[in-house]
Amino acid sequence: MKIKNGLKYYSLAFYLLLLMCLMGCSPYTSQTLFKSNYVIDIDTLRSVYVHNDQRQTDIYYTIKINDQIAIRNLQSREWGTSTSANSQNANLMESSENPTTYRIDDDGTANLPIVGKVKLAGLTRREATQKLQELYSAPEYLKNPIIDLKITNLKVNLYGEFNTQGSFLLENDNTTLMDMVAKAGGFTKNADPRSVKIIRGNKNNPEEIYVNMTNLNSLKSRKLILQNNDIIYVDQTKNAVITDRLQKSNNIIQPLLVVVNLAVLIFTLTK
Repeated sequence: MKIKNGLKYYSLAFYLLLLMCLMGCSPYTSQTLFKSNYVIDIDTLRSVYVHNDQRQTDIYYTIKINDQIAIRNLQSREWGTSTSANSQNANLMESSENPTTYRIDDDGTANLPIVGKVKLAGLTRREATQKLQELYSAPEYLKNPIIDLKITNLKVNLYGEFNTQGSFLLENDNTTLMDMVAKAGGFTKNADPRSVKIIRGNKNNPEEIYVNMTNLNSLKSRKLILQNNDIIYVDQTKNAVITDRLQKSNNIIQPLLVVVNLAVLIFTLTK
């Protein structure tokens, strides 16, 4: 009986020792993505902190070579054209859920319906829209058009504890971090909203923006207006990491414990 009890104690001790070893082999940050040499303590982060601030003052994106734009006329089909050729071209400008896209060529122009080549590189979306509005409003083109222009290749990438990860288009000017979190369906239950990180600019020397979204003052920061190719990452809470680590450890320990208990049983029966 003493031997049997002793083996049970050894089995329990073996289980606890193995659990401690597995827990100790996996530090808290082991699953964190986009780690940098700069480390910030999220427990002391009050709102927004910027590392390697690149002092970007112009928050409006300017159209660049190789960008893809989509244009459409939001007005009804009152084209104001007298020839069938113009009417046929005008139909290319119909309001559509999937409008045709046009590339900005190496000379900074886009070859557009009716008006031909128009230089748009260097303009903001609003400036380009205004320019096209004036061009298409000419009497020989369209009657009272309402031009809508979108830059269709602007995106940000979401990783970590978002309900939906992946690439998301920046469809409007001044899209904020809060807008994108909502578009992704919010955070998962394991997310730590104090640990949101935005990686921006040159990937060889990026700007790193740390955001504590539990603090209302974070909403005041213009750094939360998203830019093309931003990477946004949110980590797990410490409790979620520990729970996940315990679960993974348990998946390893359970089969080992079965073997140990079987050995105890065999040893006991052979006595």
